[in-house]
Amino acid sequence: MSVHPVISAVTARIVERSRPYRSAYLQRLDEALGKGVHRGTLSCTNLAHGFAAFPANDKLALKEQRKPSVAIVSAYNDMLSAHQPFDRFPPIIREAVRAAGGVAQFAGGVPAMCDGVTQGQTGMELSLFSRDTIAMATAVALSHNMFDAALYLGVCDKIVPGLLIGALHFGHLPGVFVPAGPMTSGMSNPEKAKVRQLYAQGKVGRDELLEAESKSYHDAGTCTFYGTANSNQMLMEVMGLHLPGAAFITPNMPLRDALTAAAGKRAVEIGQRGEQFAPIGRVVDEKCIVNAVIALLATGGSTNHTLHLVAIAKAAGIVIDWTDFHELSSVIPLLTRIYPNGDADVNHFHAAGGTPFVIRELLDAGLLHEDVQTIMGKGLRAHCAEPQLREQNVVWQAPPQHSGDENVLRTAGAPFSADGGLRLLTGNLGRSVIKVSAVKPQHRLVEAPAIVFDSQAAFLKTYKAGLLDRDFVAVVRNQGPRANGMPELHSLTPALANLQDAGRHVALVTDGRMSGASGKVPAAIHVSPEVVAGGPLGLVRDGDVIRLDAEAGTLQALVPAAEWAARSQHVPELSANQTGMGRELFAMFRNTVSTAEEGGTSFALPPVIHANEKATV
Repeated sequence: MSVHPVISAVTARIVERSRPYRSAYLQRLDEALGKGVHRGTLSCTNLAHGFAAFPANDKLALKEQRKPSVAIVSAYNDMLSAHQPFDRFPPIIREAVRAAGGVAQFAGGVPAMCDGVTQGQTGMELSLFSRDTIAMATAVALSHNMFDAALYLGVCDKIVPGLLIGALHFGHLPGVFVPAGPMTSGMSNPEKAKVRQLYAQGKVGRDELLEAESKSYHDAGTCTFYGTANSNQMLMEVMGLHLPGAAFITPNMPLRDALTAAAGKRAVEIGQRGEQFAPIGRVVDEKCIVNAVIALLATGGSTNHTLHLVAIAKAAGIVIDWTDFHELSSVIPLLTRIYPNGDADVNHFHAAGGTPFVIRELLDAGLLHEDVQTIMGKGLRAHCAEPQLREQNVVWQAPPQHSGDENVLRTAGAPFSADGGLRLLTGNLGRSVIKVSAVKPQHRLVEAPAIVFDSQAAFLKTYKAGLLDRDFVAVVRNQGPRANGMPELHSLTPALANLQDAGRHVALVTDGRMSGASGKVPAAIHVSPEVVAGGPLGLVRDGDVIRLDAEAGTLQALVPAAEWAARSQHVPELSANQTGMGRELFAMFRNTVSTAEEGGTSFALPPVIHANEKATV
């Protein structure tokens, strides 16, 4: 089936917009490939350092330079439940790669912070910038120039985008992403949310809250709601960077280990010495990026990817913006209801048919580009497959024809809604995004007086004082990447949800992030430009009537034009955001970061190739 005309048009626009940057990127990729297997260019001293600690047989293989060398880059730490399982992966990978005729080396680790731990805390101000730090750490790991391919071990919020950005800066190397899987289901998400709201109302204490949270987050594996971490895993599948169906197999299971071994084998097969060579910079092209946006929309995924996908694309010389997201959303049906857009968790979604079902439905409806390269070869259709374990080996079979639970997963012909639920808002307050897939239609238009806050702490203090029992729009400013690293404001969700449940018309407008768990309260987030960059949120005053209309796609301060033009810009006091908890070390990011719509990145697009330089290969 031919691809939908809107998808085709958006893709063509992205190709044309990106042409000079993508051409420059591909030229540099081809120049790197032209140098051959890179450890062959190392001096004897370099190479001796590179294999000094290896077992004799592996050392001989690297010395003779006849067998492929595979890098392992891991985000393992045992504080993050999602990354703790990676402790076991390197030995599995080394054995599998050795059996496939190669050698695997643990090339380096990257930092991995947990937004769940830092939520509402000062450490969250390092979260967005940790993505670029991870990309830099990935580059350090690969800079030894010893490798024919790489395996990237990561799951959570900034970690997978950071690993992929780093990998794309070594785009001549093939890469396979290796997930750890979600934890088994604990307390249901609706129960957990109810306890959080009761705690915000003062009706239960900290002991009851901690008990509920501990029953929710109780084991190794990623959190089971469909936030940024699990959105990452969905996107890696649709981008063709995972083995098919690998995302949502729980940790420490025989199938999980078999998939990890199979990933090591696949890295050998697609490596520079393999017969199915697939450099990651070629796999991640314009169609691949469009497919990622579509998968995000079709599953109601994390709003954080309106930053991360922009940054990932930029690393490959591809330019996308929120207009692209908005136009694609208008034609992409919502196929899933996973918390916070429903009651089910990702284990329930996986059991109902999971990612292979979603990919097949979208392909059959002409809503994905099938003609892409993946780690499995040509064509995305190869990723419409479920892994099974037979005699210790992974085999793949077709996903079920029918959903196992239509309350969680539906076909493209009978979706939960006709559009993807992610909207671009424009108006005199700037450009922002809103996720409406969990917002009931009656809450998608809010017109109410503004109450301005300069921090989430100020909002929560006012709420606890009982001063917010009314209709209002909370304008939480000075939360953008330049101001304080753009922390998630998810701690505001229970209070706002309580007010909405009590019949108040409330909304959030902010230049910060709301998180992958954006839920039932309308929230215009990532407002750009941010206040520190002169953004119009700095002109809002208490009492200004704000109109947020998610259906019409507008965000307006209903202030007479002359009065608006005469106002002076709010000058934020940011000294408290600049020191403590390591924040002074991240000043370089705050000083150079791009806008949210440009990905909130500290790095630039590839330099354009000019006429007097070598033409693109």
